[in-house]
Amino acid sequence: MFGALDVSTSGLVAQRTRMNVISANLANRNAIEDSQGNYAPYRRRVPILAAESSEGSGQGVRVAEIMLDQSPLRKVYDKNHPYADKDGYVKYPNINTSTEMINAIEVTRAYEANITAAQATKSMIQASLRLLA
Repeated sequence: MFGALDVSTSGLVAQRTRMNVISANLANRNAIEDSQGNYAPYRRRVPILAAESSEGSGQGVRVAEIMLDQSPLRKVYDKNHPYADKDGYVKYPNINTSTEMINAIEVTRAYEANITAAQATKSMIQASLRLLA
């Protein structure tokens, strides 16, 4: 029965990490310089989830890695910008605010589902203990 709580807990941790990545993507949607001030447009991060199995503790999920999205950067025409290329385009991060917001809603729903599952497991454990007492 405690394995079910482990599954829900691992899901909560994974969804929290996903939300942190989405928040970072949204915060950097217009960042075109790195920390040293060099021209290096931010690349969208994508968390990769994987199943995990620990001996004796049941199944769960974990963030296997956080990858960089290799889709093309967004080009904006601004021939007067210091980072404009020879055609007058400046490359900005490959982040779509709508996509990130939809992902955030999905993460929120998954987080809520894990909380509901954990509460149901807790109720079953409490009911079992009442029957044994």
